[in-house]
Amino acid sequence: MARPNVVLFMPDQLRADALGCFGNAVADTPNFDALAARGLRFENAFCQHPVCGPSRVSVMTGWYPHVSGHRTLTHLVQPWEPNLLATMRDAGYYVAVPGHRGDVFAPGVTEASSDFCGYLEPPEPGAFAGTAPVAEHLVRGFYLGSRGESLVVDGDEATIRTAEQWLADGRPASRPWLLWIALVFPHPPFAVEEPWFSLHDRAAVPAPIAPSTASGKPQFMDALRGAYGWTDLSAADLAEIVATYYGMTSRVDWQFGRVVDAVDRAGALDDTLFVVFTDHGEYLGDFGLVEKWPSGLDDCLTRNPLVIAGPGVTEGGVADAMVELVDLLPTLCELGGAAPRHTHFGDSLVPLLTDPTAPHRDFACTEGGFRPTDEALLERAGWIYEAKTELQHARPELVGTAIALRTPTHTYVYRACEDDELYDRVADPSETTNLVHVADLAQCRDELRARLLDWLASTSDVIPWTPDPRFPDLVHGYRDRA
Repeated sequence: MARPNVVLFMPDQLRADALGCFGNAVADTPNFDALAARGLRFENAFCQHPVCGPSRVSVMTGWYPHVSGHRTLTHLVQPWEPNLLATMRDAGYYVAVPGHRGDVFAPGVTEASSDFCGYLEPPEPGAFAGTAPVAEHLVRGFYLGSRGESLVVDGDEATIRTAEQWLADGRPASRPWLLWIALVFPHPPFAVEEPWFSLHDRAAVPAPIAPSTASGKPQFMDALRGAYGWTDLSAADLAEIVATYYGMTSRVDWQFGRVVDAVDRAGALDDTLFVVFTDHGEYLGDFGLVEKWPSGLDDCLTRNPLVIAGPGVTEGGVADAMVELVDLLPTLCELGGAAPRHTHFGDSLVPLLTDPTAPHRDFACTEGGFRPTDEALLERAGWIYEAKTELQHARPELVGTAIALRTPTHTYVYRACEDDELYDRVADPSETTNLVHVADLAQCRDELRARLLDWLASTSDVIPWTPDPRFPDLVHGYRDRA
């Protein structure tokens, strides 16, 4: 089979359960749903980190965040490190990166890994601003409301317009291409223009998981609710936030549909593999929280809306296997005839694409947080993120190292600075009740902890495939004298 073109479509902070194809009866996502109908939906795909940069780096390298210290927003893919785009380009793909999502590659790496990047049409300034005053407690809930009646040409819209122009005029005719589209929506602040702002009935959206229904959860949840005053958010406030987030997601869905149409107009639809996924999810009111937290490992943050469709992929299939986003690198390399030149930890999904019941992983891991001694290296941010980042510096134990290991039946979370967690994924899929101290489950807990230790030891580092000479030539003598 000829090597397919590839569209990697990556919204930011998109919960799996915010899409109709993942079971949401309220969400208006016809284009994502149509893709799932002609492709394969992954029910148990998980990201490797709950924060943007580390998760994206993990996708691009096939490495877990701990492998090379990619645990912060400011340690990105370095020029000497491997990445998926460069590997595909070296294998003959034309790589295009419309837009300007700068939180993946260190300076110069995007340009070195692609044949085209940036905007053909720049975004307008001030795109996040709402058009009407918003109550202060809602702003503390990362909500800004309506952006008005007219389409806002923000970074996302400029990225989609650039992708459309590139597909019409810039794509190569003689070799396969890879188009990586990374958007900001539906990342907070929660704000969107019409018709999406009013698209979802506030009375119909599902209610978030109430903090009162959860037990044994990590301490950062109480601390965040207190720092932001989120206990002031009423049920109506939370419904407003959820409906606006759904509207933002519908806007992304509309933009994805335009990309599909542009591929079709280019005559490439039958030869193009579409891969839709996100970097991580969003609390969206669950447990009384919004946004995310670096050591938050709940299902709503880590479960990924991965859908793959295109040549050779089972239509309307559902894969229940445990999947990690690091699996995308070997999958795309295998389909594209590219040979990775580095040790990575992904397992190709190609067998699942034709047989959704094929065996895959026994478990999926997600990690986050930091050592308390890393406190000086943690980010500081302003605006609505200030309270969040200041809390990390004031109480670094709340963002201590954490690792979640999920099997088809259980989730075990190791926490370096507080109690571990254990959840029954079958009886409690939202992971509300921590069972780690239930005596009857002690053997289950210990077995999962042992598996996590084995995983951590076996993925602790990588050996470069290009050796250094053991005895390099030296320049002998003084070099610091005039």
